[in-house]
Amino acid sequence: MLNYRYQLEQYNGPATRFLCPKCKDTRKTFVQYIDKETGKHVNPLVGCCNRESKCGYHYPPREYFKDQNIEENLFLHNYPIASPEPKTPSFIPKDLMKKSLLNFDQNNFIKFLIKLFGIQIINGLIEKYCIGTSNHWHGATIFWQIDIEGKIRTGKIMLYNAVTGKRLKDTHNNIHWAHNTNGKTDFELQQCLFGEHLLHGNFKPIAIVESEKTAIIANIYMPQFIWLATGGLSNLTGEKCINLKGRSVTLFPDLNGFEKWNLKRKELSHKIPGTCFKISKLLEKNATEKEREEGCDIADYLLKLDPKSF
Repeated sequence: MLNYRYQLEQYNGPATRFLCPKCKDTRKTFVQYIDKETGKHVNPLVGCCNRESKCGYHYPPREYFKDQNIEENLFLHNYPIASPEPKTPSFIPKDLMKKSLLNFDQNNFIKFLIKLFGIQIINGLIEKYCIGTSNHWHGATIFWQIDIEGKIRTGKIMLYNAVTGKRLKDTHNNIHWAHNTNGKTDFELQQCLFGEHLLHGNFKPIAIVESEKTAIIANIYMPQFIWLATGGLSNLTGEKCINLKGRSVTLFPDLNGFEKWNLKRKELSHKIPGTCFKISKLLEKNATEKEREEGCDIADYLLKLDPKSF
């Protein structure tokens, strides 16, 4: 397996995110490429904006070196270096996760769900998806990433508006990670799909969406699927989908993500033989221009409907 010299810098706190040179979003959504041999950034302009559907800026090292007329044999092909030994992933103690399942009355996202669907349904979802509450921000939610073996890879901490259910986005974008809260510097992060633990002993067909929030809401309306989430448009990868081998999988991308996920669907079908990857065209066929601009997802449509009609 090739291990390329240049890669997007892994998140390690606000100092590893920058102002995008295109959209200049003040939340610092820009990820720079680093040279793995030196640990240094390639150039302030070389990187990718996380606002993929609303900005889409991506300037890879290959194009930068070509534009700068830097020697092709050194840089142009982003040549591979020797692969290190695969590292063992780190895990978060289950006790921390279990403690986070308490005090859900302080969780803005849970408050929003209870208002719409009632406490009985939401109690079941808290237990099913292990929806945690964090004190990192008052009212914050933890979406735990639990793998098929029941081991906790990390937790994604986000803050929502308790009335609208929309994510609150301030200058820090209000995303934090549970593995970064204890000050450890040697944590070996290897993420999995949100909800992957639900695959164990469950052979229902699988549906994959981008956001954790969408997976949880869609489960209420269409429980005939196992609803999983990638956590972002670019997070649909072969590594994360390896445990889907032999299953029937339908992708439900957000609006403006259809083309990218359709290409990824074809790639995954080759990488994971025996797995049937399909993609839903439901939103593509029915979306208005305004909905496309807003990047709506299937949850935005479902929330307009009465779950009892399903």
